[in-house]
Amino acid sequence: MATKTAKKSTKTTAKRKTTRRRSKIKKNLVIVESPSKAKTIGRFLGRSYKVVASLGHVRDLPKSRMGVDIENNYQPDYISIRGKGDVIKELRKDAKNAKAVYLASDPDREGEAIAWHVSNILKLDDNEKNRVTFNEITKDAVKNAFKEPRTINMDLVDAQQARRVLDRLVGYSISPILWKKVKKGLSAGRVQSVALNLIIQRENEIRNFKPEEYWTIDADFKHARDKFKAVFYGENGKKTKLADNADVQKVLGKLDKKQDFAISKVTKKERRRQPQPPYTTSTMQQDANRRLNFRTRKTMMAAQMLYEGIDIKQGAPVGLITYMRTDSTRIASIAKHEASKFIHEEYGGEYAAIKPVKGKLPEGAQDAHEAIRPTSVYRTPAKMKPYLNNDQYKLYSLIWSRFVASQMTPEVIDTMTVDLQQNGVTFRANGSKVKFAGFSKVYKRGEEKDNLLPDLSEGDHARMVNDNPAQHFTQPPARYTEAALIKTLESNGVGRPSTYAPTLDTIQRRYYVRLVSRHFEPTELGEIVNKIIAKQFPDIVNAKFTADVEGELDQVEAGKQNWIKVVDSFYKPFSKEVQDAEDKVAKIQMKDELAGSDCEICGAPMVIKMGRYGKFYACSRFPKCRNTKAIVKEIGVTCPVCHKGNVVERKSKKNRTFYGCSRYPDCDFVSWDKPIGRDCPKDGHFLVEKKVKGGKQVVCPNGDYEEAVQK
Repeated sequence: MATKTAKKSTKTTAKRKTTRRRSKIKKNLVIVESPSKAKTIGRFLGRSYKVVASLGHVRDLPKSRMGVDIENNYQPDYISIRGKGDVIKELRKDAKNAKAVYLASDPDREGEAIAWHVSNILKLDDNEKNRVTFNEITKDAVKNAFKEPRTINMDLVDAQQARRVLDRLVGYSISPILWKKVKKGLSAGRVQSVALNLIIQRENEIRNFKPEEYWTIDADFKHARDKFKAVFYGENGKKTKLADNADVQKVLGKLDKKQDFAISKVTKKERRRQPQPPYTTSTMQQDANRRLNFRTRKTMMAAQMLYEGIDIKQGAPVGLITYMRTDSTRIASIAKHEASKFIHEEYGGEYAAIKPVKGKLPEGAQDAHEAIRPTSVYRTPAKMKPYLNNDQYKLYSLIWSRFVASQMTPEVIDTMTVDLQQNGVTFRANGSKVKFAGFSKVYKRGEEKDNLLPDLSEGDHARMVNDNPAQHFTQPPARYTEAALIKTLESNGVGRPSTYAPTLDTIQRRYYVRLVSRHFEPTELGEIVNKIIAKQFPDIVNAKFTADVEGELDQVEAGKQNWIKVVDSFYKPFSKEVQDAEDKVAKIQMKDELAGSDCEICGAPMVIKMGRYGKFYACSRFPKCRNTKAIVKEIGVTCPVCHKGNVVERKSKKNRTFYGCSRYPDCDFVSWDKPIGRDCPKDGHFLVEKKVKGGKQVVCPNGDYEEAVQK
């Protein structure tokens, strides 16, 4: 019995020694930005690696001061970011116990800067090959990247530093002037000032627009038993404009409705529509805004999750798309071959392009990464749907279909143009029919339908059944949507893929603009700020100047420019403008407007004040009396619940419009849809107005009743 106990004790001791020995084996430490990325990569690399997250940047310029030593070559004074103390402590501890440290942050300027800051905090050797980058988070891509680590690219770091320093110099020079001259809490920046200026320029165009009258004549024609539509084209073979009703009557006076029109010309052509190249960051943001009604920030958050890894129940999580911050439309050969194979198998060889479309790089584009594409085309949206939330699925479907379509053949459309003439007056009918779907089998650009015309030939005749003259007026240019503003900024060379989302977010948070029906409208505050910046700092709002600065930053990234010289050439003339603005800009009094009511607490008059989120009611005795009230808009409908208060329009925390009773909290009626003041004839429930495609519709919330769409 004692012998057995001794043997058991010996085994236990041996086991403890083995455990201790194993625990002393050092692992390779890999540092990425986010926990989800760390989790995905950790499963690819195995037990000999420990993957941790820095949670983004660990160092930055201080918020309380400029943090740039202008007298000493613009050297930035980096400090540890507040709240990151525990993260830095853990990173140092892990690095001390690691066999080797690898920095695997994103493959762009920002990612390179994060790697450099982490390297500085951990006191790593600058000459050590410890930087690892990959364009997609798949097992093969990650493992291959670790076979070829490199040193930190200081050109990329310097380009990011130059941008950060320039933005700090602009923001921390102009913002204090705005605080003194207008109000506290305002800010200015290089890219955001251009964006704001573009929105206000468009608003001024709309205000100054003078509509011009014009007319059209639509007509229904009949050939044998076939009916078709045509529109007035011109007279005597030339296109003619109809300026007013007199011109219309002159044309109609030449027509004899009892006489047939002669088919004078029939033109049949074959039109080929080419697919668009795969997405860049900008085109993805634009399409997601137009097609999915996604805000830019929402698009980038969903894309980040798709890139960092999704658990599709096949072992380790896997990144479903390539890196989502890119200005390139380039595609890797292996992805082209896989797409071609998939298209052959799924749709047939006639749909696979021999020479896929190549996108034209925008001016200043770096072409550093591939276009945004699925990491495997065989992971179709239908197969991935069970593992994705709604936003992820919608965006992934868009990215997948755009990429597959880019590797497909053109859509072929048969078109037919028919001219009908009588007494020198020409009407024209246009018809089209899809002959071969091509790429549109996967990715449709719009909701185009076939418009078939009868089989008409020159010399045939057709009778006008009726005419429909209509008066129109030219419309002002539309306000910018997020998609349109991003497109304009990109076409002007302002900003880069990573800057659009934060730029649009900033001008809204500062209440310089607001989104109304998905379009940007400038606020009174935004117009005041823009007026000061445009007058005192014309280069800051000049799109070409800002684009030139972006170009110089790209030169720094390419190693062709010194970042200090770029900053210096910008700051010297800018600093003189700052000094002039200090002296010349007069203090603007934001006068409080009387609200027309008294404070229910102290009886003093209430006034309308401008706050961070817009106008609100406040007591004129502030700060002695701090009574405030939201400004609400009555819609002229009595509350359908209490029948005492009025229904008012309110805003949620996410700036979404909803409707509630003015007697809240005594009455808790709320509705996302607008009540119209009538009850359902079927069940007596109050009716609401819903937004639907093509207009608005009056419906019963219980689903028992609906009225026709109101255009």
